[in-house]
Amino acid sequence: MTLTMSGRPLSSAPPETVNYRLDAPKHRLLFDPFPRRVRAILGARTVLDSTRGMLLHESNLLPQLYVPREDVAEDLLSPTAHTTHCPFKGDATYWSLVSGQHTAENAVWAYDEPMDDAAWLRGYVAPYWRSMDAWFDEDEEVFGHLRDPYHRVDARPSSRHVRVLAGGEVVADTYRPVLLSETGLPNRCYVRPEDVRTELLELSAKHTVCPYKGTASYRSLRTSGGLIQDAVFTYPEPLDGARAVAGLLCFVADGVETRVDGA
Repeated sequence: MTLTMSGRPLSSAPPETVNYRLDAPKHRLLFDPFPRRVRAILGARTVLDSTRGMLLHESNLLPQLYVPREDVAEDLLSPTAHTTHCPFKGDATYWSLVSGQHTAENAVWAYDEPMDDAAWLRGYVAPYWRSMDAWFDEDEEVFGHLRDPYHRVDARPSSRHVRVLAGGEVVADTYRPVLLSETGLPNRCYVRPEDVRTELLELSAKHTVCPYKGTASYRSLRTSGGLIQDAVFTYPEPLDGARAVAGLLCFVADGVETRVDGA
């Protein structure tokens, strides 16, 4: 994400605030080692186990894991007739994975004869993340996708004045927020529950998973203007880089404004 999304160095529209120009095609590829062991589980079987994984950083796309073909359980691979074409990498062939009673259709692909500009893909296969039952980065289970080594999350305590308003009504007011900076995203202000009018919050059934911060639960916000669905989220048990926001509340929704002193 750090390198490939809009405005980043490998996106189709890189930033203007540089003193260089890249001698490169508009669509860019970078094949870069992933530094740790990766495993994928389907059914009761480990179908992928590699310490030689590579991440393909591709303009405007999330990084994609590739591993040497021999790091995938060969006996579980079943070739299919499905093919796709990428104008930057070539023609891809596919395999399904069959593990006991579990079948993941067209779950793995490879560029057997990649284009010259992507010749280093030869011998590697790529899995669809959602086709597997579980993924592990070393022995930690990970959700959503592998964490991009170029992506950062930094959470810092602050004494700036932060107010959250909905329809002109103040719903949070604090001089002790935690500001979370995440690569490619705007800063987010997290507020202690005691600095929030929590009587306006209603528990939501929504949950989301961030590979960098963890699992978020949501609250809806009821104001004089009505109910704003899923306006507030919190990470009860965040991952390492976001531990400073554990249990704090962040407001992001249409109709909700966060005002930060000095912003």
